[in-house]
Amino acid sequence: MTIFMHEMKQNAKPLAVWCAIVGGMIFLCMILFPEMLGQMDSVNDLFSEMGDFTDAFGMDRISFAEPMGFYGIECGNVLGIGGALFAAYLGVRLLSKEEGGHTAEFLLTHPVSRARVVAEKLAALLVQLVLFNAVCICLSLLSFTGIGEEPAAREFALFHLAQFCLQLEIGCICFGASALARRGNVGAGLGLAALLYFLNLIGNISEAAEFLHYITPFHYAEAADILGDRALNVPLLLLGLGYAAAGVCLAFARYTKKDIAA
Repeated sequence: MTIFMHEMKQNAKPLAVWCAIVGGMIFLCMILFPEMLGQMDSVNDLFSEMGDFTDAFGMDRISFAEPMGFYGIECGNVLGIGGALFAAYLGVRLLSKEEGGHTAEFLLTHPVSRARVVAEKLAALLVQLVLFNAVCICLSLLSFTGIGEEPAAREFALFHLAQFCLQLEIGCICFGASALARRGNVGAGLGLAALLYFLNLIGNISEAAEFLHYITPFHYAEAADILGDRALNVPLLLLGLGYAAAGVCLAFARYTKKDIAA
């Protein structure tokens, strides 16, 4: 597990920074809820009249005036976007950075197979995503306690499970892509995460573009659907995990055979 521990140590600072930023923003958003409560009726009325914008963010299905509704819309977007960007950042660097940093020759001269390199780096990706979500969940629960409210347990758990699956899908796709690249292109990974987010908005607005929901993980992780239905969209979630598995398979297939530059 030497490679795994090396990756965990190397990414400890970025992990702490992302946890502090995303988790801190979630905490601050929820702490503001009591201050905004008196204005919620007018806010709900305003959003109900915004047509496509309302549909894009699902604000016609849950209420800003309820703690879970506010959490789903405001904090859900923070966690959705922030978590996706973090997963892309991790995944796209893990395999390609050895070539970009000219450390591949040192790594591969050790008695360790390339398959094991991929496996341990993948394990590091998964553990870091788990730690990231654990911190965000703890800060979310702390924020609910701070405003004297309790989250709806089932909806809260399902929402965060969907968010983890979203991050896992994007992280694994970028992990597979990193096996193709010779240097970590962080911009491409972050761009992919942002593109998938906007594809979901387009799919929500236009009936002609609803097929995009089968491409982007942001649809099955949408707070409005999860909180409203009290359930996950299992077919889309399984499709997303299939994309994640394809990314992992690509990483193993490509990295174990590619001509790696020292």
